[in-house]
Amino acid sequence: MTKDGWIARTALVAVLIANLSAAIPYVARPGDYAAAFELTGVPGNVAVRGLGILFLMWAVPYVPAIFDPVRNRVALACVLAMQVIGLAGESLMMVTLPAGHDALRATGLRFIVFDGIGLIVLGIAYRVTQHATHNA
Repeated sequence: MTKDGWIARTALVAVLIANLSAAIPYVARPGDYAAAFELTGVPGNVAVRGLGILFLMWAVPYVPAIFDPVRNRVALACVLAMQVIGLAGESLMMVTLPAGHDALRATGLRFIVFDGIGLIVLGIAYRVTQHATHNA
């Protein structure tokens, strides 16, 4: 694999690990995180566990992208698109959140920062694979 491929692979692995660091605790210990979403009890635990399961589902396209980010650039493009959608959606939720929801605002800001950094890292991966594709 080329240097560009390794840069992309490293970026993808870093973002995947970061995403899994949120997904696994949400699934394993949802009660620890429910209050950040202004949720409580069984419904809160189920909602947070559901978010964790969704995060795990969203990790699927990372596998082929990590395996060979140049040859599996479509998977990388899907990962990048998911990141853009997530960041845009979180940002929309943040600007439409009424006053008085400090826990939700803090949680939303954490997701926006987290996904914004992920978008930058994945954008680098996409860009270097574009370079590698044109030089192949």
